[in-house]
Amino acid sequence: MGKLTLKTDPRVNEVFANYPDFVRDKLQHLRELVIETAEETESLTVLEETLKWGEPSFVTKNGSTLRMDWKEKTPDQYAMYFQCTSRLVNTFRLVFDDKFQFEGKRAIVFKLNEKIPELELKECIRASLIYHNVKEQITLGI
Repeated sequence: MGKLTLKTDPRVNEVFANYPDFVRDKLQHLRELVIETAEETESLTVLEETLKWGEPSFVTKNGSTLRMDWKEKTPDQYAMYFQCTSRLVNTFRLVFDDKFQFEGKRAIVFKLNEKIPELELKECIRASLIYHNVKEQITLGI
């Protein structure tokens, strides 16, 4: 594995600090899974943690933007969002249909009380972080 440089916009930490207590740890866990997956992905050298639409987001040179958030209008769930114009969520649905709940072509949705299938989610995260390198592959390298 190469050395990963993590660039974090300080506003990201503010957003995490302002999530309600009951969901903050869950979103922080997703954040840790993204960073861990990036560290385990040899082709990645820089991961940028920033805000897009006010939501914690991750950007890489050859990836597709990955976001996460919790919304007051759906307080019993939180989600990881992917570029809806990509093949990401459709591919995740094809490969992991029984493992996740999906929202259209844009998100994997998690219930507050559910255990996340981490190995499968890390495959989804990896595909997003290196999307432009794998988008021609049938299942995006998963």
